[in-house]
Amino acid sequence: MDFAFDARTEEMRAKLLAFMDEYVYPAEPVAEEQRAALASPWDTPAVVEELKAEARRQGLWNLFLPDEEYGAGLTNLQYAPLAEITGRSPHLAPTATNCAAPDTGNMEVLAQFGDEAQKKQWLEPLLAGEIRSAFAMTEPEVASSDATNITTLIERDGDEYVITGRKWYISGAMNPDCRVFIVMGKTDPDGADIRRQQSMVLVPRDTPGVTVRRAMRVFGYEDHSHGGHAEVVFDRVRVPVTNLIGEEGGGFAIAQARLGPGRIHHCMRLIGMAERAIELMCRRAVSRTAFGKPLAQQGVVQNWIADARVTVEQLRLLVLKTAWLMDTVGNRGAHTEIQAIKIATPRAVVDILDRAIQLHGAGGVSQDFPLAEVYAAARTLMLADGPDEVHQRSLARRELKKYL
Repeated sequence: MDFAFDARTEEMRAKLLAFMDEYVYPAEPVAEEQRAALASPWDTPAVVEELKAEARRQGLWNLFLPDEEYGAGLTNLQYAPLAEITGRSPHLAPTATNCAAPDTGNMEVLAQFGDEAQKKQWLEPLLAGEIRSAFAMTEPEVASSDATNITTLIERDGDEYVITGRKWYISGAMNPDCRVFIVMGKTDPDGADIRRQQSMVLVPRDTPGVTVRRAMRVFGYEDHSHGGHAEVVFDRVRVPVTNLIGEEGGGFAIAQARLGPGRIHHCMRLIGMAERAIELMCRRAVSRTAFGKPLAQQGVVQNWIADARVTVEQLRLLVLKTAWLMDTVGNRGAHTEIQAIKIATPRAVVDILDRAIQLHGAGGVSQDFPLAEVYAAARTLMLADGPDEVHQRSLARRELKKYL
């Protein structure tokens, strides 16, 4: 395994680092000021659209898609260091480069499983950054970490599907530019194979019967950058059968195909969050004095910073190995490593952010630093795309199987 960056990765890293320094970091306070003046908290600040235009002009666009027909044509190993860089400003940079969830996963689904009409209607405007989308899988009434529990019904009625169900924490649904939902439900609830009961359909947001009931907060934050998270009710919503993605009964497999890349993308960005936290810790440590000497000379602070550096270097190597395996043996061959990074990365980054908050004192929990909001995002990733315990269970079974 050779993890040295190739020429293209080095070129893209240099461009992206310059873009972050020149445009993204200065835009962070501007976006907050503009958001406060918007008529709706879910409207997009003007500076975000300016960032998107500049990123697209510089070719820093759709970096996550390995298919050159739709994206930058980068491998997972090439994309990993770029995603890490955008993770340093997680509420602006992914959106600016059109690499923000849930649109990334939805674009991957449409590119891999959508038919030509679906690609024309939905994938193309998503690739252009003209619209946003949402992925509706999680439900409040069941343990959605087990996707076979989903109760939303997708019933065939002639040339239409009728969708009935209630979803929540549907990322992107509050954004006024969200035009379409990918909805997972059961087309064959009594089928013998519990992994063939589910299907996915495209539901335009303005379809009668679709109600975005309320915004769901995350640790008290609205999470505007992802278009918020919403509770959504589908009350006998009718869509044409042509809105089916793939085949009936293929929803579970599509979900697994979608979540694999999503998990590694989250972990890549989490490393960037940790790097930003270490930078803030160091700046704070050398600029503040307590009990007669700089914080940087306090032994406990030095331990925090040293441990954070060791942890990030370990995590980065594991994420790069996982990216390399996904490129060489595919997602299935990298299953163990994907689960390992999904368990290890959010947990470790939450700990680093917690120390960074502690080092900043009252400022660490305030809006004057990004730490509290980034902490909330990182802690949420111990639940999103499958809670840690589900991945631990699966990973342990795979290890034990060798001895049975």
